Amino acid sequence: MKKVITYGTYDLLHYGHIRLLERAKALGDYLIVGVTADGFDMARGKINVQQSLMERMEAVKATGIADEVIVEEYEGQKIDDILRYGVDIFAIGSDWEGKFDYLNEYCKVVYLERTAGVSSTELRSKEQPIKIGVVGDENELTLMDKFVLECHFVNGISVEGVCYPDKEQLPERLRHLPVVTTDFATLIGLVDAVYIISNINEHFNQIRYALNHGVHVLCESPLTKSVEEWKEVTELAKEKHLVLMDAIRTAYSTAYYRMLLLVKSGRIGDVVSVDASCSSLKEKTKTSIGSFFSWGPNALLPIFQILGTDYTNKQIISLFEDGSQHYDAFTKVTFVYPKAVASIKVGKGVKTEGELVISGTTGYVYVPAPWWKTDYFEIRREDPTQNKRYFYQLDGEGIRYELVSFLKEIRNIKGISYIQQGISKAIVNVIEDYYKRNNIICL
Repeated sequence: MKKVITYGTYDLLHYGHIRLLERAKALGDYLIVGVTADGFDMARGKINVQQSLMERMEAVKATGIADEVIVEEYEGQKIDDILRYGVDIFAIGSDWEGKFDYLNEYCKVVYLERTAGVSSTELRSKEQPIKIGVVGDENELTLMDKFVLECHFVNGISVEGVCYPDKEQLPERLRHLPVVTTDFATLIGLVDAVYIISNINEHFNQIRYALNHGVHVLCESPLTKSVEEWKEVTELAKEKHLVLMDAIRTAYSTAYYRMLLLVKSGRIGDVVSVDASCSSLKEKTKTSIGSFFSWGPNALLPIFQILGTDYTNKQIISLFEDGSQHYDAFTKVTFVYPKAVASIKVGKGVKTEGELVISGTTGYVYVPAPWWKTDYFEIRREDPTQNKRYFYQLDGEGIRYELVSFLKEIRNIKGISYIQQGISKAIVNVIEDYYKRNNIICL
């Protein structure tokens, strides 16, 4: 059997890609396609991909041309792959002419003529950029800065400005945006979309105002503090044909998403328990919100995505600072399902191990701290020799692919649904019970 290998990014898979794959396959009997990982592309300066690694790999598989699809993650991997897979021919586009001649020592190198007049870069450049604005408060300056930085890695987004009460407090990157304003309405008048990372008490009014003025919304979860408000803004978005999306960047981590797929495929048997912990010792400010509002949505995400939202009972226990019942330093929530249990522990001013453990009938998943920014997890068995570790590159803490997904929704491009509306609503439902002190024990 003659084996052929080729590599590429395959962003926005098009006819030119398919023709190249077909011609590579015709060189032999078995075609291996290496899809470049995000971190590797970034290191090579090719950073404006519009699709995640998972989506690009699925697109290549869907052509039915490749016999095997692998991930290219590091410099020098081509030699390793050629030796490991017993490759006879290395095929690549003619725009790389001469670049890979050194591989002739290991196999035959063939440069294939590319299809003229079509490229991913040209396809991306035809789209008018989406103008986006950012609104936040003093507690989230770091994340606001990260968000604006990640926008530079995503083709099709132009950051127009920021709404913030004090320009002098802003990091330099935000301070030098085209527009810096203290007026939310002014920002909304300049943009097509807005990223909201303000105090939870502002979410509902800001979302509603943006939607009523024709602006798409990406908002840190929870979207609102009550299910009634959630229904109002989701229905308004639908009525206005606008996108309203939860911003939980964990959902867009390749490792986290891959872990979900493995769990749902039965890799650890039936899931009987999900336990998630998140905490930080961030300094408290006058406008700080407690641990549950800060960390709750993140911690609830894997529980609802794995066990669903139809729990039969829940209990909330909170330790409030100085007995104020306004700022919880630590909160624990337990859920009972028909055949499973779950819990979250969140702390702000109380530190705990920030790990995620998913227990099943044939094994368990262990995601080390900080699990919400993971690039690694393990599936562990009774027999430790059967344990398996999974590693995936994580750049931008998931923000980059959160932005890509947001853009796809705006442009009506079908993609993976990372956070379904039912989960968004379930998160708000728990938040509302907490806010109204329903079924809560206060310490």
